[in-house]
Amino acid sequence: MTHQPDIDTLGEFLISARSLAEYRAIFALTETDLSGRILDCPGGAASFTAEVSELGATVIAADPIYALPAEHLRTLAVSETDRGNIWATAHLDRYRWDFYGDPQQHRAIRLAAAARFGADLTAHRDRYVAALLPSLPFPDSSFDLVLSSHLLFTYADRLDPDFHLASLLELSRVSGGETRLYPLVDHTGARQDDLVAHLRKELHDKGIRSSLRETVYEFHHGATTVLILHSNRDET
Repeated sequence: MTHQPDIDTLGEFLISARSLAEYRAIFALTETDLSGRILDCPGGAASFTAEVSELGATVIAADPIYALPAEHLRTLAVSETDRGNIWATAHLDRYRWDFYGDPQQHRAIRLAAAARFGADLTAHRDRYVAALLPSLPFPDSSFDLVLSSHLLFTYADRLDPDFHLASLLELSRVSGGETRLYPLVDHTGARQDDLVAHLRKELHDKGIRSSLRETVYEFHHGATTVLILHSNRDET
């Protein structure tokens, strides 16, 4: 019998090429946020590092894919953009297209980000560190702001609660300010409220404060919440 693929399973971890405009909307980033030391983990093929570095911030992207040759990554960024767009187009009803307009504009935005990522990767390879959660090669409190999107919670079908907790602890360790995580739904759009509540309790028991903050960005229906981890230095 021929195996039929599960249309509700995305497959391999998707390497996404998001733009600074998307990051601004997702994380409600201010000019102050974009002026310090920032970690994007996992960075994927986003143009965020390139664009914010041009604004004068010190930005590092961390992702295990950066161990691959730059030429391979540039090609991969394009093919993965197409894979993600095909998935989203095949599941139109799961998404709100307000931010992008339609699937064609979504693809165009992501392809532009992929191209900018590829150029910056070639010119500034030092900004892209090959690292795999839950172990990052950075000292404590290395960054003023840590951003993490579309890994934790997104792949809750294959990353267990222990991995999530270890990763959140590690992201918090390297942050001297806020750690912001989005979305709090999985790749099918299913809410991860129980997992979020469990992890917040575990973090609280370990002395790490957390909060939930609404965002105006919504691609998956109902994905309008960012999880914030507060460092001891952060009093907000």
